[in-house]
Amino acid sequence: MSRPEHQAPPEIYYNDAEAKKYTSNTRIQSVQAELTYRALELLNLPEDEPAYLLDIGCGSGLSGEILDEEGHMWVGMDISPAMLPEVALDREVEGDLFLQDVGQGMGFRPGTFDGAISVSVIQWLCNADRSSHNPKSRLTRFFSTLYSSLRRGAKAVFQFYPENDDQCELLMNTAMRCGFEGGLIPTEDGKPKMPKALGEDGEDEPNVVAYSSQRTQERQRTKGKQRKSIKEKDWVLHKKEVARMRGKKNIPLDSKYTARKRKPKF
Repeated sequence: MSRPEHQAPPEIYYNDAEAKKYTSNTRIQSVQAELTYRALELLNLPEDEPAYLLDIGCGSGLSGEILDEEGHMWVGMDISPAMLPEVALDREVEGDLFLQDVGQGMGFRPGTFDGAISVSVIQWLCNADRSSHNPKSRLTRFFSTLYSSLRRGAKAVFQFYPENDDQCELLMNTAMRCGFEGGLIPTEDGKPKMPKALGEDGEDEPNVVAYSSQRTQERQRTKGKQRKSIKEKDWVLHKKEVARMRGKKNIPLDSKYTARKRKPKF
């Protein structure tokens, strides 16, 4: 099967039919959720407070739904008109959405976000879809403006499907020249391939960090439960305030009964 980025630019490839098919596919939903949980694990955000995150290439908001369930606020950006107005808005996702080509950079104020994630996006920037496109220049613009938009010490996690080693090297070198530090975690069959720990099987790998998937599995078992048990009323009040700011109607008024558990009916 040919790679999507070889068939057409993303704003054309993800047309109305492809956008709806992508969003309704249960396997894609499952993979997207697993990759988003993995990205959150690597971001290593504080668990006792919500973060303000950027979802790069948010599509129809599948990743954003996970961010929302985990109690975070987020902004999503995507180049496909079919994904954003046609699907994401119809699904009433919680994040704020921008229709934008990430290869042109992003105009957020410095230090805006507590972290950023990107699922299956940045490999598209390695292609020149137009005569004016230069992959190296577009990647430099992307990484430099993203680095500026993150607060000091914040992390960004990118999941992508490189076509070859040259693409990996191009992406890694460009990101590091723009200020990022970090490494690459290979995957097998869509699942993270864990690097061997230092000295395992007699191999000396001082520059490799071994990550555990235990936290991801724990998130999937208890997602949302810990957040609600810690400060359920604050969370409900925040969600109602966000809904009012977005102009939604019929939002219940705040009262002493807000978020109070109801007695079971017999």
